[in-house]
Amino acid sequence: MSVEYATFGLAPAMRAGGVLANGDHQVHRDFVDFIVDGRPLLFRLSDLDAVSPLASDIPPAIFTEQVRALLLEAPAPLPDGRYVVYGCPDCADLACGAVTAVIERDGADYVWRDFAWQTGEHADLELNGYHGIGPFRFHGSEYRAALAALLDGEAPTARRRVLLIGARVALLAKLAAALRTIGVGADIAHDANDVPADELRAYGAVAFGRAVTPEARTAVRRAFEQAGVEVAYVEGLAPIVPLLVAQIEHALDRSPAGQRRLTRLVAADGEAGVEVTSPCRVRVTAYRLDRLYRTHAQEVFDGVLDAGRHRIALDARAVRGESFLVARTAGSVLVKAMAR
Repeated sequence: MSVEYATFGLAPAMRAGGVLANGDHQVHRDFVDFIVDGRPLLFRLSDLDAVSPLASDIPPAIFTEQVRALLLEAPAPLPDGRYVVYGCPDCADLACGAVTAVIERDGADYVWRDFAWQTGEHADLELNGYHGIGPFRFHGSEYRAALAALLDGEAPTARRRVLLIGARVALLAKLAAALRTIGVGADIAHDANDVPADELRAYGAVAFGRAVTPEARTAVRRAFEQAGVEVAYVEGLAPIVPLLVAQIEHALDRSPAGQRRLTRLVAADGEAGVEVTSPCRVRVTAYRLDRLYRTHAQEVFDGVLDAGRHRIALDARAVRGESFLVARTAGSVLVKAMAR
């Protein structure tokens, strides 16, 4: 098979969870994505909300089984030598739809070809094939080394637990419940004093409420530093649960910054500025607090954007007073306070 070589790698990725403006929620998933020629393969597949089979929350035995399958050390799970490359982020049911491909050996090399969207036992390449993607030929040594590293314990581990520190217990309880609903663990505390280092290592982020004093924040940071634990810190922008969830989701994103789809959000002068690295669906939601500190939410944009920078006009009523924007794609989320 005469196919030019492509580079193969792996990198941590995320399906961004969140509490949406309409009251629905989206589950958080961490997974390992395939990096082909320096770019996530998922980004080539239009605007697909999916995860690879190498998800961090599956049992270790199944994770190992998935890696060995990609190494062709186990029979193909689907007819015609086809393997699931990306599947439904909420379940493992093929009926929900999955991206599959033929994976085969050609001498020392590995070849991925005939990508297709599949919902049944057999793929219809004529009707559902991704004709502009692949085939990809990978050097066997590079391919095996990347996947074998996962079997040697080098798989990125996700710390999906957040420590919430603030003065408003009722708000923290609602925030913790929302995070648990989307698959992110959360604990509430006044500080991190006397917490064993092993417990601190379970956290991937710490979120501070607006009422937490600078001295208290410094003490928490010191506790994590003394324990040798590196975490992301979130400065809560406002007592709005979906907004805080979005901030925390952004903090939990461990994907390399250069391989993210949503890379920029600005909010000023009645406009939102958004930058994406490949065509994708972008949703922008405005949140604001009125004079009685009641929360108002409005979806101000929902559409597919081409790669590049875009300016989105905002409804003046949606961003008056103290307001904030949340921009999200399937894989990432950004938050910005509206400049006043």
